[in-house]
Amino acid sequence: MAEMARKAKPETDRDDSYVLDRKDVAQVLYAVDREDRERLLELIEPLHAADIADLLEQVNAYDRMRLIRLYGQEFDGDILSELDDALREDVIAALNPQVLAEAVRDLDSDDVVDLIEDLDEPQQEVILDALEDSDRAAVEQSLTYPEFSAGRLMQREVVMAPEHWNVGQAIDYLRTSEHLPEQFYHVVLVDPKLRPVGNITLGKLMSSGRETPLTSLVEETFHSIPVVQDEGDVAYAFNQYHLISAPVVDENERLVGVITIDDAMAVLDEENEEDILRLAGVDGESRLSDRVIDTTKRRFPWLAVNLVTAVLASLVIAQFEVAISEIVALAVLMPIVASMGGNAGTQSLTVAVRALATKDLTGANLWRVIWREIMVGLVNGVSFAVIMGIVGVIWFGSPALGGVIAVAMVINLVVAGLAGIVIPVALEKAGVDPALASGAFVTTVTDVVGFFAFLGLAVIVLL
Repeated sequence: MAEMARKAKPETDRDDSYVLDRKDVAQVLYAVDREDRERLLELIEPLHAADIADLLEQVNAYDRMRLIRLYGQEFDGDILSELDDALREDVIAALNPQVLAEAVRDLDSDDVVDLIEDLDEPQQEVILDALEDSDRAAVEQSLTYPEFSAGRLMQREVVMAPEHWNVGQAIDYLRTSEHLPEQFYHVVLVDPKLRPVGNITLGKLMSSGRETPLTSLVEETFHSIPVVQDEGDVAYAFNQYHLISAPVVDENERLVGVITIDDAMAVLDEENEEDILRLAGVDGESRLSDRVIDTTKRRFPWLAVNLVTAVLASLVIAQFEVAISEIVALAVLMPIVASMGGNAGTQSLTVAVRALATKDLTGANLWRVIWREIMVGLVNGVSFAVIMGIVGVIWFGSPALGGVIAVAMVINLVVAGLAGIVIPVALEKAGVDPALASGAFVTTVTDVVGFFAFLGLAVIVLL
């Protein structure tokens, strides 16, 4: 019962506030081992669908299948919606067809679309067959729209009212309607051609007199979303304009669906996660539940690219083999220059990629941002140059060597700041995902420039 609910943790343990306790998971697995369905239901019943999905993701495949079979008819469609994409197909395959049919019938159309769009055709048919004819038609229509578009993201269940109605007519309609969505935030006003003309919040609707015209209650901020608009742009619009829901229109501006804030924010969260993974050279679809072979295949290509860039840096070092053999201190100090440049480049790169994703970095402010990063690199470069110059003198007793590493540090940090901005912008202009490809290029630039500047100056000054 309540022992499985998420417990509030003390202030010092805040990070674990929403994490399933290992003892709770162990109790569930013990109930599964004993095939004690009553105890299993007692433990799982207080949990949110997202928590149950987490539970299924945390246990191994064998225990997961046993848990699903024992859970049986209680399995809820919302759990499928919350599951990691990599596991969803396996869980659907393990469900009894009747249980699956009952689970998906209560889902909104957007959740059903999200559920089946990546499944194989036989599994898609199983879920579609479980839907009523009208619901099936709505889902199939959504699947005709491009992947990652507003048409895939929207739900077809829309609450709308003619623009000539008043509050009383709208409330009477809502009270008598048998097919309202479980959750909605706005009533969409439409003209005679079914084109949306405004949104009315439920708060304004319920607090106004019955004779109040609906047109007098529309929100000032109103945006309709084209059905083929990329879901990333949809999420940006919700975040930028603080939208709660927005109507979706077809090529004739007719209302075909609605997107709500929970779906838009899920997209924004997914894009943030993908950017973070790609900055590390990891495929944006990687999951903790992936098999070893799948994870290996996804990481191998960019490790291979990093190998090539490392070889390029090594070729630069090879040009100064004689100098390094004569002055061993160069071999000790040169990784410092490259490492500092790499870290500075990564800092600048992360800011640039995030700014591009949120459309904060544009042609209007590009040169200002580039100049800022150059100046930041210069200031940091001079600061660390002084430190490393002193270290070079104290460590190796050579003022000249201290001066060489100081100048090389300034050069590399300035170049790192410049590369961290210019490279992702150039890649985006070329149609390449800057989050995925920028890291390897920035690392190459900082390594090559760092080694060349340090070793080149060493040859000029010290030999």
